[in-house]
Amino acid sequence: MFAVVSDIHSNLEALSTVLGDIEKRGIETVYCLGDVVGYGPNPRECLDLIIEKTKWCVLGNHDYAVFYEPTNFNYAAEQASFWTREVLEAEEDRERSDRRWDFLGELPMRRTLRAKLGSGAVPIDFVHASPRRPINEYIFPDDVYTNPVKVRLLFERVKHICFVGHTHMPGVFLDEPDFYPPDELGGTYPIVDDEKAIINIGSVGQPRDKDNRASYAYVDDEKVHFVRLEYDFERTMQKITATDQLDNFHAERLRDGR
Repeated sequence: MFAVVSDIHSNLEALSTVLGDIEKRGIETVYCLGDVVGYGPNPRECLDLIIEKTKWCVLGNHDYAVFYEPTNFNYAAEQASFWTREVLEAEEDRERSDRRWDFLGELPMRRTLRAKLGSGAVPIDFVHASPRRPINEYIFPDDVYTNPVKVRLLFERVKHICFVGHTHMPGVFLDEPDFYPPDELGGTYPIVDDEKAIINIGSVGQPRDKDNRASYAYVDDEKVHFVRLEYDFERTMQKITATDQLDNFHAERLRDGR
């Protein structure tokens, strides 16, 4: 049994709620799909929790932006990255600072494990964005209708199961191609031996599917379970609006789930 979290975006209230729920379920292994930082007001605290509570994490585009440079970002996202870098660089505790920067600098683009599911051990890939471009390719639900060739090409890179984040919209892509949001699946997706799937677990800290509850997933009994949790988003909003370098839009979208 393991949990997968993604797209925390420096939202401490959401991350704390999700980690608390994972602990209550008795899940000891947690993997992270990146974008620990960006947009939100608590990059230090979120990095510390991910370092402490997860087994490993892969590189997200906002993590890359803070450690290296933002690329193809809009102005507000770019400014949030620069502000996040300033906050991390202002840390006076050298040990804490080094640990955070070392963590960001060592994040891999992809992780793969073999899990015992069904009739044997199956490969499970973990990337931030897509199996083809792990850091910054979006896979939108509408792609199954507007760009089915793209989806089929993505599935050529998938051996069995691939967990992704990046779009902040949870659901399961199949190689027909098709897409099923969690509510159409009854909140669970059974892992089948001969069925490939790209599974988006949604966003902990900035949901964009018009549901403002934090999103994550866990795997147990050969099923992927999607979880949504209410958290104190108003507190996060207040901290964003109190920070001049962070765009108020990133506060408002937490309320609306967009």
